[in-house]
Amino acid sequence: MIYLLITLFIYFVPTLWVNYTLGKHDDELPNMPFTGSEFGNQVLKEKDITNVSILGDDKIGDHYDVINKKVGVKSERLNRKSLTSITVVCHEIGHAIQDAENYEPLRRRHSIIQKTRWISKIGNLLMYIGIPAIVATQSFPLIRLCIIIILIATLIEMLTHIVTLNVELDASFNRAMPIIEKKIPKEYHQSCKSILRVCAFTYIVAAMTSFLNLRNLLLWIRFIFLRR
Repeated sequence: MIYLLITLFIYFVPTLWVNYTLGKHDDELPNMPFTGSEFGNQVLKEKDITNVSILGDDKIGDHYDVINKKVGVKSERLNRKSLTSITVVCHEIGHAIQDAENYEPLRRRHSIIQKTRWISKIGNLLMYIGIPAIVATQSFPLIRLCIIIILIATLIEMLTHIVTLNVELDASFNRAMPIIEKKIPKEYHQSCKSILRVCAFTYIVAAMTSFLNLRNLLLWIRFIFLRR
């Protein structure tokens, strides 16, 4: 029972924390002079970063693309005058600032992700397409091989985000927060810190969810073979 409660806690609480925090501060502020997009473009101009664009991206969500020099955020954030929109955009611009300054931990993380992307793609393909098809054949050796590959891919993803957490924390509190403190009224600073904390840990939450999804898959397969 305790194990189940711990599992449920790990599975639901971090995701609820992210969604609650972002939603709590996403109300339009009539006195806010700029939208997320306007704020971001102003910061990029002031930092003299001319090769980075801010675009809506509902497929991937909030991120910074090192290769294409693009700050991608959910489309709803672009024209919204809320603390969530402005702070999330500022966090991703924090990565653009890191990139412009050749911040070594960002380079290292990008290199790790590029070198391990192939196994992540294979893991995702097996998770959503391969495993259901192979389970239908009830070939245990093939299922075991697929599970090992998925497990390796999931662990690599999780460890990558944990090891490079300093990149996210730096983008939030060393890059974005000083900008927010200069441009946003002091009464909103604590709320912005809460959002930046969520931005920094979002990838960790996603990795934990992926790991627990894999655990659920293992339990499902075990149940199938126990019934045989």
